[in-house]
Amino acid sequence: MAEIDHYTPADRHAVDQMYRRVFGPDAAEANKLRWDWQYLRNPNNAAGSPEIWIAREGPTVVGQYATMPVRLHVAGRDVCASWGMDVMVAPERQRQGLGEVLFRTWDEHVGASLGLGLSEGSYRLFKKLRWPDVGPVPCLVKPLTRRAVRRPSWPMPINRLVSALTLPLIRLVARSRPVEGELATIRRFDDGFTALWESVAPTFDLAVRRDAAYLNWKYAEPPHVRYNIVVLHGIGPHGATAARGGAGLPRGYAVYRHVQEPRGRVTLLVDFLADPDDPDALRALLRFVDVEAREADSDKIRTFAMHAGFRHALKKAGYFQVKSTMEFVAKINGSPVPATFYDNKDRWHVTLGDSDQDR
Repeated sequence: MAEIDHYTPADRHAVDQMYRRVFGPDAAEANKLRWDWQYLRNPNNAAGSPEIWIAREGPTVVGQYATMPVRLHVAGRDVCASWGMDVMVAPERQRQGLGEVLFRTWDEHVGASLGLGLSEGSYRLFKKLRWPDVGPVPCLVKPLTRRAVRRPSWPMPINRLVSALTLPLIRLVARSRPVEGELATIRRFDDGFTALWESVAPTFDLAVRRDAAYLNWKYAEPPHVRYNIVVLHGIGPHGATAARGGAGLPRGYAVYRHVQEPRGRVTLLVDFLADPDDPDALRALLRFVDVEAREADSDKIRTFAMHAGFRHALKKAGYFQVKSTMEFVAKINGSPVPATFYDNKDRWHVTLGDSDQDR
């Protein structure tokens, strides 16, 4: 029977070799590029050690569960949590229950265990373990050109017909609107963003703590992808920013990037934060991203948002909710929550930038 314990630096070579066997050489090379950043540099690591569980049979590594530790704001308290990410079992040990043992070990050692964008196998296992099923994170899309509605699975004549039929609506939704507010692009987050988080955290029932250290690690320092960051400064409708310490503090930010997909170019709105009671802030950020998407010749903007207030603001800005495949599970262990906590997710803030979905 395999023994489960923490990863040590001596395991690195064995883990790299197993990753190559399980996921293939291309995925293994991509994993090597981001590994130090993703696991060693995470500011939420306990004692500077990656939160990775290893399954061993004697000296041989036969399984791994790698996770992303975060501070999670849950119903007014912060708990040590982690996102489950790279789970793998050596081919000769698969379908023997080892993956389930790794899952259970991880869950027993964190204040909250989280999963996002689950594989079919992982989702089945979570259901087998009777984890709360909170459903997918809603996906919203704003079309900008007639190519926005094309699908790779449709024949080109069908795509052209649908594009022609929807063009009047797309032109209406995608019309340019003036960008308002004190907006600027930045490369790094300063302490003002920690102050922003502290001010808005009480409005969320569940959200990853988005302080400056986390935001810089997540969006300013990744070696494998480059993000664009826009910040809104100024005083909110009730003087909220001034109350936090001065008009120079941010009212909100948005993180985005442009990608090429099979049927067109897409701008991904990866993450954003503002006071849910300050809809003007999010509107200003969204209009800035609109301009950036058009300049990048994107056909649409795509984002994921669980918070009901943010979804409302997105829909007012021209976004349509579409079918989402980004499944989400959460299990709170380190803070007492009522059984109904998982039923109402309107004040949960989860985006594409959480976990490792955008990599």
